[in-house]
Amino acid sequence: MALIDLAPETRSFIGSDKKMLIGGEWTEPSKDAAIPVINPADGETLARIGDAAGSDVDRAVKAARRAFDEGPWRTMKPGERALLLHRIADAMAAHAEQLAQLETLDNGKPIAFARMDVQAAIGAMRYYAGWADKIHGSTHSIAMPGEHHVYTLKEPVGVAALIVPWNYPLVMAAMKLGPCLAAGCTAVLKPAEDTSLSALRLGEIMLEAGLPEGVLNIVTGHGHTAGDALVHHPGIDKIAFTGSTATGKAIAHAAAEGLKKVSLELGGKSPNIIMPDADLDAAIPASAFGIFYNSGQTCTAPSRLYVHEDVADTVIEGIAAFGKSMTIAPGLDEDSQIGPLVSQKQFDRVTGYVRQGEAEGAEIVSGGRRHGNTGYFIEPTVIAKTTNDMTVVREEIFGPVLVTQTFASEEEAIALANDNPYGLAGCVWTRDMATAHTMAKKIRAGIIGLNTAMGADWDVPLGGYKQSGIGRENGRDGLELYLATKSVFAQLKPAW
Repeated sequence: MALIDLAPETRSFIGSDKKMLIGGEWTEPSKDAAIPVINPADGETLARIGDAAGSDVDRAVKAARRAFDEGPWRTMKPGERALLLHRIADAMAAHAEQLAQLETLDNGKPIAFARMDVQAAIGAMRYYAGWADKIHGSTHSIAMPGEHHVYTLKEPVGVAALIVPWNYPLVMAAMKLGPCLAAGCTAVLKPAEDTSLSALRLGEIMLEAGLPEGVLNIVTGHGHTAGDALVHHPGIDKIAFTGSTATGKAIAHAAAEGLKKVSLELGGKSPNIIMPDADLDAAIPASAFGIFYNSGQTCTAPSRLYVHEDVADTVIEGIAAFGKSMTIAPGLDEDSQIGPLVSQKQFDRVTGYVRQGEAEGAEIVSGGRRHGNTGYFIEPTVIAKTTNDMTVVREEIFGPVLVTQTFASEEEAIALANDNPYGLAGCVWTRDMATAHTMAKKIRAGIIGLNTAMGADWDVPLGGYKQSGIGRENGRDGLELYLATKSVFAQLKPAW
């Protein structure tokens, strides 16, 4: 094993209980309760975070409201906001290895992947720094009698509740904070209770870079308490959530009560279609890596494989062999390609789905077992002989588990792909680009990969159809989630 040495600043950070960021100050939660931070590689406790009560959430929202209504952030020159976001990105880069180590310790992902996540988070800050001084309205020629000067303004929507998941903690925080802050909004960030460390360190970095007090507040705690209090708070104008569809539905109900602006990036069960003419030397490893990356804990993972019957044996055997060749090890091992699942709860969920698949008549081609005796490791798993009515095919497992079926025609493949409540992503592998683009139009999903299993960029919208969410993050679409449009009519000359 090539275990890396933790940086002194990493050891120092995890060596104390963590406080919450409210109004520019690090404060203790109001109740004497804490949540242990568990290292999923060995089950040991790393630190403890605060378990916020409703009163803590109330203080955080009020601090964000004061910063929005009275502070300098909303009225700051856009170019100044851009410069500050760049300073934040610079500070993140200066502490990149610490952030990566915290992410690996907290989430379990291989350190190489955590380092890529940190660079992606820095990229989000820089990307939206570039948008901060390019927010503008438009002028309009209208049909009303008389002469008018009519224009629109783009204004920050207000105080945003940002709720991020545990699979990409730092990336998801940056994905929401970038456009939120560029737009001039203030925020209350609630990281997942399983993975709060990198968000808390990011809060320190942002304050050190000069972010005004109250612009960012961070409350830690459970979703059913702190998260529930946050989405129901009357001082919240906008909710941005990434997570499960079940929780997204509950948040949508809460948003409806207060008519809050809401965006939801939810679950996925993405189809991966391999046609008979596909380049299998490219399709097999990419498909395997797509589902096994981050231990399958990726919402866009190509988790349903539909492969043409002429090449099915080759593809399924190839993906299974790829999975068996991957190095399963703690994330701090430089050689690790598969880290542990994030928690005991997630381990039980994933292994439970594998057992349920067997009970419903599916066949385990490879994997499906616990790896080792310590931590929450599971082998990359390939399941065959499934049908679209099986639970393992219809529901999101969120682990390194691939379910497979065969098809005989393009029409059958499209029908199978669309026969699912989710619609986040999908893939098509074929050398015939006319077929590829035709199938891309027919698959009901927000992101389609043609001869690639993974695709993301800050300039490209991210979001899904059906039960995979509402709204689009990234790009201009992501910025618009934090803006309100105001129309101004100035009469220059009356009609009479």
